[in-house]
Amino acid sequence: MRPYELSVSAAADAVRTRRLSPVELADSVLERAEQVEPRLRAYVAVVAEHTRRAAREAENDIAAGRYRGPLHGIPMGLKDLIDVAGAPTSASSRVRAGHRAQADSTVAARLSAAGAVLVGKTHTHEFAYGLTTPQTGNAWDTGRIAGGSSGGSAVAVAAGTALFGLGTDTGGSIRVPAALNGVVGLKPTYGLVPRHGVTSLSWSLDHVGPITRTVEDAALVLTALAGHDPRDPASLTTPVTDYRPAADTDLTGLRVGVPRTYYFEHVDVEVEAAVRHAIDQLQALGARLVPVEIPMARYIRATQWGLMVPEATAYHERTLRTVPELYQADVRVLLEAGELVSAGDYLRAQRARARMRQEWARMLREVDVIAAPAVPMTAVKAGQETVTWADGTVEGVSDAYVRLSAPANITGVPALSVPVAQDAAGLPIGMQLLGRPLGESVLLRVGHAYQQTRPTATLAPSV
Repeated sequence: MRPYELSVSAAADAVRTRRLSPVELADSVLERAEQVEPRLRAYVAVVAEHTRRAAREAENDIAAGRYRGPLHGIPMGLKDLIDVAGAPTSASSRVRAGHRAQADSTVAARLSAAGAVLVGKTHTHEFAYGLTTPQTGNAWDTGRIAGGSSGGSAVAVAAGTALFGLGTDTGGSIRVPAALNGVVGLKPTYGLVPRHGVTSLSWSLDHVGPITRTVEDAALVLTALAGHDPRDPASLTTPVTDYRPAADTDLTGLRVGVPRTYYFEHVDVEVEAAVRHAIDQLQALGARLVPVEIPMARYIRATQWGLMVPEATAYHERTLRTVPELYQADVRVLLEAGELVSAGDYLRAQRARARMRQEWARMLREVDVIAAPAVPMTAVKAGQETVTWADGTVEGVSDAYVRLSAPANITGVPALSVPVAQDAAGLPIGMQLLGRPLGESVLLRVGHAYQQTRPTATLAPSV
C-alpha cells in the first residue's frame, strides 16, 4: 500500500513508530495530486513548497521527541472558506479576488498546533451556496457531480490527495459530497467546533467538520477541533473529550430509530436497499430497531430555506449591491431572492425551528441514534438540473440532495455519513446516522462498529 492510500490512523501509527516519515508521506500525496488533480480539480491551489517544508519540520520534531499526537505530519486539505494566515480565502468566487487572510481561523490554528500538514485549499461551490461544486469532478466518475458545497475536500480525500479534509455544512455540505464520493463526513453538534475565521453562509445553520476515509479518522480530527472559542458567539462550553471509538463492535442495547416517514420517501431503490441492508447489519451487531415518525416533516424545506436565504443575503449585502456581476448566476439569483424574504417569514422560520428542536428532542429520548439515507440518489451527471421520481414527481437536484440533510442543520443535532455500498454503476451510497446534541461519541461508536464489518475502504478509481 502506498503512503497516500493510508487512513489517518494507519499513517499516524507508522509516523509515530518511525516506519514512515512525514516527508515520505507528503511526497506520496503530492505525487498523487500531480497525477489526478488535472482531471479532478479538487484544489483551488496546492501549496507544495509549504507542504514539504511543514513535513520536514514534523519529521525533525518527531525525531527530537516532540511528537504532538495522531495528526502530526498528516497531510490535509482545507475548504477554501477557512482562513489560513497569509493565504487567499477565495470561497471559489471572483468576489474574493486578491483576498488574503490576516490570521488563522480557529480550526486551522488547532490543526496546525496538532502538527497537521496543509496540502492546499479545496474548492467549494461559490460561497458554499450550492450542492454540486461544479468545478470539481466526482472521484468515482469525473462526468458526475462531486456534491457540495465541500466537494473539493471530499474528492481530495476519496482520491488520496489528502488524508483528511475539513468542510462546512449548512444544509448537508459535508455529508452530501462525502456520501457521493464514498468517504465519511461528520457534521458535529451546532457550536461544538468554532467557526471563527470561516466564511459564513448562514450563521445559524453553519457547521465545520471533518471529511475522512474512516469513522475512526473522523474521531481523531474532531478531537483536535472541538472546544470553546469565545470569538464564535455560538461556541459551546464543553469538556475536553477524546472521541476515538473503542474497537468493540457489540451494539447490544443500542436503540436505532428507523424512520417510517420522510427519509425513505422519494429515494432511489438501490439507495434504499443498501441503507436498509446496513441497518440490518447494525441489528446483527446487537442493536434494537425502533420505528420512528419524523416530526414536522412538511415544514423542513420551508424552514431550511426560510432561515438560510435571508441570512446569506444579509452577509453578502454590500458586495451584492456593488459588484453583483462577479457572482455566478445561480448564486446571484439566490442572494437576490433573499431580499424578497420578509422579516415575518424569517421569524416564522425561527419559530418553526424552535418547535422542531423540541420535537426532535422528544423523539431522540426514545432512541439513541437514527439511521437513514444520507442522500436520496447517487451522484447525478454534471449539468443535470432535475430528477424525476417513480410517481412522476420532478425535483431539483439541489433540493433533492439537501432534503435529507437539512433536519440536522435546523435542529443542530450531530450527523454522520458513512459509505455502505455502491450502486449498479459503481457509485457510492451513504448511510446517515443522527444523534442527540453532543452525542458524537455514540454516532462514532456506531459508525465505527459498522465499518469494522466491512472490507477495508479503497480509494476512488480517479485515473
